[in-house]
This record gives sequence, structure tokens and C-alpha cells, in this order.
Amino acid sequence: MNYELVFLGLVTGAITGGFFALFDVPIPAPPELPGLMGIVGIYLGYKIVKSLDLTVDLAGTFGF
Repeated sequence: MNYELVFLGLVTGAITGGFFALFDVPIPAPPELPGLMGIVGIYLGYKIVKSLDLTVDLAGTFGF
């Protein structure tokens, strides 16, 4: 994992969030911790399935 990119992403997000607050615009993310944890859960679920190398051929399932 490239920690420099992680840090730059965090800084960019913080600056963007600051602009949203400065101009009193709602942020395009859940404003509460449970919503944020839902996004973290989606990310973790994705990474777990990818690491287990599980896939479903959805098009094949429906005959396309």
C-alpha cells in the first residue's frame, strides 16, 4: 500500500470537506458515524471477496 497516496487522499478530502463547510453545502457523504461505517463495511466486503477470488458470472446466469 502506498501510504503517500493514502495521506494525500486524506488531505484532499479534508480540504474538500472544509470548502463544503465554508460554503454551507451538504457533504456528499453520510454525516453520521453509522453511515460512515456502512461505507467502510462496503469497502471491507469488497476486499474480502476479492481476496478470496470469488466471482459470479451474472450475465451468464441470465443467459446473455
